Amino acid sequence: YAIVAQLFYPRPPAAAGIHPTAVVHPTAQVDPSAEVGPYAVVEAAAKIGAGCRIGPHVVVGAGVRVGADTLVGAHCSLSYCEIGARCQINDGARIGTRGFGFTLDPEGFLDVPQVGRVLIGDDVEVGANATIDRGSGPDTVVGSGTRIDNLVQLGHNVQIGRGCVLVAQSGVAGSTRLGDYVTLAAQAGVAGHLTLERGAKVAAKSGVMRNVPAGESVGGIPAIPLRDFLRLVILWQRHLQGKADRDE
Repeated sequence: YAIVAQLFYPRPPAAAGIHPTAVVHPTAQVDPSAEVGPYAVVEAAAKIGAGCRIGPHVVVGAGVRVGADTLVGAHCSLSYCEIGARCQINDGARIGTRGFGFTLDPEGFLDVPQVGRVLIGDDVEVGANATIDRGSGPDTVVGSGTRIDNLVQLGHNVQIGRGCVLVAQSGVAGSTRLGDYVTLAAQAGVAGHLTLERGAKVAAKSGVMRNVPAGESVGGIPAIPLRDFLRLVILWQRHLQGKADRDE
């Protein structure tokens, strides 16, 4: 069905040209086949590839690179990032925003400068209102073919492998690494400085606080092997049922 539907409803091609209300810096490079929509801003030294569609009110920051045939939806902001070919960045996404970096001294919070980038591979989708922080020194990386749903948050220095799936409202804290083909279900949270190996799966609403081996499925808070978590759920349900029976 997906293949047939794509044949009947292909992605509209770019309408080549820059809208009269768009603001494009003289040093920016916009391929003649690319589309830059109303009120978009393309800053100094940015580069927009062939066949790209830059939607209305998008801000493409200084030095940003957008690969060929990439769609950037309305009201997105791109800064300190390089985006591969054939990506889809949906409405309102924020890529390259400041990472959550600070330390404490006797007088309070002390900001840590965030000087890295966000590097996004080819054929990646980033959902509406998702946020991806720039690295603090190392870059934040999203591997080719990964699918990121709406309202997902990636912290600074996060490394996401190829073909991963991050479902709505999931979040990955700074400096955590996800191997290839990892899945985070809706509202799953992963603590910082962890590693989820290739093919790991995290159940919805789970909190991951330890490394996850390759191919393992985990669930719960804190997340444990999913089979063990389900056993605990069954035992708890039996306990509640027994208590209800005794109360009667």
